[in-house]
Amino acid sequence: MQYLEFEKPIEELNNKLIQARELADLEDVDASKTINDIENQILKAKKEIYNNLSPWQKVQLSRHPDRPYSLDYINALTNGDFVELHGDRNVKDDKAMIGGWGTIDGKTVMFIGQQKGRNTKENLYRNFGMMRPEGYRKAIRVMKIAEKFNLPIISLLDTIGAYPGIGAEERGQGEAIAKNLITMSGIEVPIISVVIGEGASGGALGIGVCDRMLMMENTWYSVISPEGCASILFRDAKRAEDAAEALKPTPKDLLEIGICDRIIEEPNGGAHRDFEASCNSLKNVLLDEIKKLSSVDKKDFLQNRIEKYAALGFFEEIS
Repeated sequence: MQYLEFEKPIEELNNKLIQARELADLEDVDASKTINDIENQILKAKKEIYNNLSPWQKVQLSRHPDRPYSLDYINALTNGDFVELHGDRNVKDDKAMIGGWGTIDGKTVMFIGQQKGRNTKENLYRNFGMMRPEGYRKAIRVMKIAEKFNLPIISLLDTIGAYPGIGAEERGQGEAIAKNLITMSGIEVPIISVVIGEGASGGALGIGVCDRMLMMENTWYSVISPEGCASILFRDAKRAEDAAEALKPTPKDLLEIGICDRIIEEPNGGAHRDFEASCNSLKNVLLDEIKKLSSVDKKDFLQNRIEKYAALGFFEEIS
């Protein structure tokens, strides 16, 4: 298990614990008091660190290399009962975009989600989770199928942004995202979006229009990354920590201003520390939200979404 810089005190204590246990086994001595003391120190350190995370530390946790990705959650939620769909029926299949149906506790749903890779080879295959126009058009195709068969849609957001390459721009990246926003607004089945990692810019928003916006506890959702914001505002990407404070991209911040509707708790240290517990939390919340939305008349989804997004932000009239 990898530790981030701010987690080093916990790593050091864990190393001490391992050494104490190994010493007790090798020399056949009673080290129970020492081991118990170290375990208590670990619990205290975890509480102090994880209960007081800064926005920048939450951003770092959202990027942890061991953090679960979309397919991890989908396969666990469906117990492997996931049928993936491919291609946009126009250009090609975008491997950064996952789409298909599966069942959660007997309830059939349609999944869409952004998929990153675990290593260089996988990231090149998945384009580092950055969708091209084909990915956004693939998402629309999948959602239209969900609408036809009256299946709720679960959208998993985890991207550093839409792919900014020349080819993507030539094939209409901006138009593809804009069309998704329009189309998703009028889809006549429930749409539940969940930020499971990074929710950056239009890349995330392109599959983020929804009835309910959920966020895992250690994630972020913003118009720009802290590094990008720091480069523009402060002319210095190293001031990303200051930018993270200013952007207010965390679930708690966004819940207060109405962008996030519900926060899904994670185990201490992040979803990667106990994937099973994280997945169970996500499943319970999803089933609860699906149940609530199942009573909405399909003709009301558009108006409800208009009202939801129109209520965000504030303005002042100047006479």
